[in-house]
Amino acid sequence: MWNCAYHIIFCPKYRYKVLVSLIDSRIKDLVLEKLSTYGCEVLEQGLMPDHVHLLLVVSPILSVLQAVNTIKGWTSYSLRKEFSNLRSLPSLWSPSKFISSCGAVMLEVVNSYIEGQRI
Repeated sequence: MWNCAYHIIFCPKYRYKVLVSLIDSRIKDLVLEKLSTYGCEVLEQGLMPDHVHLLLVVSPILSVLQAVNTIKGWTSYSLRKEFSNLRSLPSLWSPSKFISSCGAVMLEVVNSYIEGQRI
């Protein structure tokens, strides 16, 4: 039995506001698709034009850093193939990321916060 929950935030390189319309929904699909193959659960996703919030339960077979790097690598590769306007960027994602572990009580607070971030 395990419950490894994390609040994760990352953003496009230079905080470019590129996470809009079709890209927004495609990122959500790609994150769900990739993490489900590792036994991870996406509790909440919140995307703003210049950053991504994720609330994840990460399988103990995968470190949280591996999960984040997998998400960033997979989404960058897939989105650049699908959306020509992203190919001109030197890199889709900034190398920085914020990762915070969440307990049971904090999960509700973070979930509410991410839901409130939607535009």
